[in-house]
Formats: sequence, C-alpha cells, structure tokens
Amino acid sequence: MRRPFIPSSRTAGFIVVVLLILVALWATLLRTIERVETVPVARGDIESSVTALGTLQPHSYVDIGAQASGEIRRIHVRPGDAVSKGQLLVEIDPSVQQAKVDVDRASLESLRAQLAGEFAQRDYAREQLRRQQRMMADGSTREQDLQSADATLRGALASLDNLRAQISGAQSTLKGDTAQLGYTRIYAPMAGTVVTLDAREGQTLNSTYQTPIIMRIADLSTMTVWTQVSEADVLRVKRGMPVYFTTLGSDERRWTSHVAQILPAPPNPAPSGESSQNGTQSGAPAASKVVLYTALFDVANRDAQLMPQMSAQVFFVIDAAQRVLSVPLASLTPVAGASAGTYRARVLVDGRVVERQVRTGVHDRLHAQVLSGLQQGDLLVTGVKRVRAIDGRFEW
Repeated sequence: MRRPFIPSSRTAGFIVVVLLILVALWATLLRTIERVETVPVARGDIESSVTALGTLQPHSYVDIGAQASGEIRRIHVRPGDAVSKGQLLVEIDPSVQQAKVDVDRASLESLRAQLAGEFAQRDYAREQLRRQQRMMADGSTREQDLQSADATLRGALASLDNLRAQISGAQSTLKGDTAQLGYTRIYAPMAGTVVTLDAREGQTLNSTYQTPIIMRIADLSTMTVWTQVSEADVLRVKRGMPVYFTTLGSDERRWTSHVAQILPAPPNPAPSGESSQNGTQSGAPAASKVVLYTALFDVANRDAQLMPQMSAQVFFVIDAAQRVLSVPLASLTPVAGASAGTYRARVLVDGRVVERQVRTGVHDRLHAQVLSGLQQGDLLVTGVKRVRAIDGRFEW
C-alpha cells in the first residue's frame, strides 16, 4: 500500500514563492486596465469651406496676330518686356503690299487723267448741242443733226459717270491695300507685359486662311482665378461669397477676394489632341466622370507675385467663427431624432465618464463649434482603450 505524498515544509515554501511570483507577474505584466483618452475643450478658429483647384490668368490680355502675309523683318520686344499702347512691336516685309499700293495709285492717276479728257469731251458736246439749237431756231440745220449733238452730249455724261465709278472703286482698292501695307507694322493695342512670343525674325507668315498669333500682351496688375468646382460642391458656392487661395511655394500667404461669376455650364472639352489656349477653359477629359463648373474671381497683383498659369488651392468660405469653443467631430455622436447640430459627448469628471448633450454651430471636416453643453477646460473623452498595466505604468 502506497503512502500519500506529503510535501515537506521546504517544498511547500518553494511552491508558495512561485505562486507569489506568478501573481506579481500577472499584476505587473499581463493584467489589463482601461485608459481614458481625453482632449480639453479649448478655443480656436473654425471655417467651413469648399476647396477646389484653380489656374491664374490675366484679367485683361490680347493676342497679337498678323493680318498681313510676309517675312518678319524685326521683332522689337521680348517676353517679359513692358510695352505701352501704340508702341511698335513687329515689322513685316512690306514689299508685296507696297507694290499693290503703287499699282493702285498708278491706276487711280490714269483714271483721273481719263476723267479730265471726258470733261473736255462733255464741254465740247455741250457747245455743239447749243450751236445746233441756235441753228435750229434759225432754220439753218437739220433735226437729225440736233439729235446727234444731243446724243453725243448724253454719251459724254455717261462716260463721266462711268469714270467716276471706276475712280471710286480704285480709291477703295487703294484704301484697302494701304491698310494692308499698314498691317506690316504691328503696334501694341494696349499697355501691358509681353507674356508669350510665338514667332521669330525671318519667319514667314501666311494670313490668307487664319491669322497667325505672334505674341500675347497682358495686364498683370489684376489676375483672374479660373476655379474648377465639382458638381457636388457648386451649389454651395454663391456669387459674392468670400474666397481665398494659396499658391505652390507660398502656402503661408493668402490672397483674398469675392466670387465674381459662376459660369452656368461646364466648359466644353477640347478636341482630341488639342488644348485650350489659356489652359483653364477646356473641360475635363472625356474619360472623367466628374462634372466641373467654372467659378471666377479677380485679385489685385500689386507686388507681381502672381503669374499666368500658376496653380491655386482655392477655399470658398461658407461660414467662419473665430476664437470659439471647439471640439473634434470624431468625439461626438449624433442624437437620433434630435435637431441638426445636436450631439452626445462623453466628459471625464472626477475620474468618472459622464454623458452630456451638446449643440454645435459652425463646423469643418474635423472640428465643430460648441454652442452649449460644454465649457472651456472640460475633458472631452475621445476614446477608451484597454492596455497592459505595465504599458500604462511606464507610458509618459
């Protein structure tokens, strides 16, 4: 018969020590505790806005084209030059146009010489008619001779009218060819800055079917921002509402203005393989499903920091509040059946989590303005996590 195992006092003490060590390890390493994460209710600025991308263009500009064909002899400006209204920009070889003007003038002089001869013929025919009339009164001429003199005078008068018409046509031709000769010297129609130059000296221009664009002159003192707003946001953008934008490399600076115009239809897409002249008015690619509408506003460019074709991050301000109580939206829970802007929040008070009903005002994507239910300094519970005791103990 086997006797039961009875541990010795040394063995029992060892077992007790091991159990105590296991309990201590569980209490320090394996046991989990609740950690309440909070954020204090503080004051700040909140802004509700619609964001979009835009492109800067000069408010006033003109594309300078050539109305005369020929070789460019001289270009008097370069990109970036400031020009005044009426300044000579380009000279085109005037040889062909000058030759036409010379021919027109010679033809006109010939017609005028013929006109002088016809005046003489008219005067002679008039005197012959008067002589025949006097002779007819004396009965010394025939009726046939009188009629012949009258017909001669009428023919002379008709020839004069014909020559006058030819001279009028020749003068019009000379006027048109003189204008064409004038087009060989191109002057600035407005004051501004040469922003693009698309031609070179020695290049031959052909304006028969399409006016070649030589350069663009723009007034850079005022810029227009062409903003593409998605159809999901365009109904929230109103004419006259505040707007500001930043540019790449100048994120800290804001340019402010007000919406001037919202175009009623999205821009037409540019034909395949072509792009819009100003880079902003062409529509989205055909493969895109997003419909974009164009909102326009102007901004002063007094220090010339804004340049054509710059990209802009635009913010249309729907509502804003400064120095108000604000809380993270993620920490609020909407109250079912309550009015809009009513939420439920958890607050840590004397180590206990209590619920409060909060009414909010202006909000953006992350924060909301507190109208009632919370006070500055309240600890708003943003989350409760279970962590190991040792992690919570040594976490700074």
